[in-house]
Amino acid sequence: MNWFRQNRALATLLIAFGVCVLFAGLLLFWRWATWSDARQTFDQAAAEKSRLDRLDPFPNDANYRKLQGYLDRYNSALDKFKDELKKEIVPAPPLAPNEFQSRLRQATVATLNRAQTNNVKLPDKFQLGFDEFAMALPDTAAAPLLGQELSQIQMLINILLDAKVDSVTSFHRAPLPEEHAASSTPTPSPVARRTAAPTKTATPPPTLLKGNIVDLTFRATPAAARKVLNEIANSSGQFFIIRTLYVHNEKDKGPPRQRTGEPAPAEPAAQPGAAAPLNFIVGNEHIEVSATIEMLRFGS
Repeated sequence: MNWFRQNRALATLLIAFGVCVLFAGLLLFWRWATWSDARQTFDQAAAEKSRLDRLDPFPNDANYRKLQGYLDRYNSALDKFKDELKKEIVPAPPLAPNEFQSRLRQATVATLNRAQTNNVKLPDKFQLGFDEFAMALPDTAAAPLLGQELSQIQMLINILLDAKVDSVTSFHRAPLPEEHAASSTPTPSPVARRTAAPTKTATPPPTLLKGNIVDLTFRATPAAARKVLNEIANSSGQFFIIRTLYVHNEKDKGPPRQRTGEPAPAEPAAQPGAAAPLNFIVGNEHIEVSATIEMLRFGS
C-alpha cells in the first residue's frame, strides 16, 4: 500500500493497462467464438456439398413414383385447360369441298338478308371474303379450315350488322397457307433433292396457335363504332384480336367560331314551358373505322 501511495502515477498506469488487457482478452475471446461458429457452419456446408457431389442423381422408387404423379396431374390440368380454350374457339369439323361451298352460299344469303333488315350497306357481290370459292371448290385438306374461318367471319359480320353500322365499305380476307399448299410447293430437282436430303435432320415443332387475318373498313356513328369494338373484344365463342385500328372522322375541321356564337332564332311561344332544342357542335358526325382483326385457331 505504501508503494502505491508513493508511486500514484505508475500505479494508475498499471491499473489502466490491466483493464485494457482484460478488455482485449474478452474481445479476442468473443471474436474467436464467432469465428469458431462460422468455421463449423462452413465445414458442415462443405461436407454436405461433398456428400451431394458423390450421390447418384437418379431418384429412388418412391420419389420417382411421386414425380410421375406430379406429371400426371400436370398433364390432366393442361388437357382440361386446352378443352376450356377450345370452347372459346369455333370448331373445325370435317367438311367436304362441296359442303363448304353450300355453307358459303347459305351464309352469304343469311348475311345479305340480315344486312337488309338492319339497313346496312354491304360491298357489291359480297361473298364474306371467299370470292374465289363462290364458283370453284377448295382443296379437300383446306375445306375444314375454310369452314371454320367461314363461321368466324360470319360471327364478325353479325357483330357489325347487329350494331347497325352505316355501311361496310371494304372486307378482305387473307388466304390461308393451306389453301394453296399443294400448288405452291415446288417440285425439287434431282440434284436439289440429293443435296437437301442429308440436311433434313429434324422437323420443326407444330404451331400451337394460328391466326386468320381479315381487314375491314366500315362507316358508323361513334356510338355504333364503340359497340362494335366492345363486342369484338368481349366476344364469346371466338377469340378476336384487334391488331391495328384507324379511325377517321368525316369532319376533319371544327365548326366556324362565328357560327357557334350566333344566337339561335327565336321559337314561337306556343309552349312557354318547353325548352328550345339544343344544337350540338360535336357528336353528330360519322366516322370511318379501318381495322385488322386476327381470329385465333388451334394448330394441328
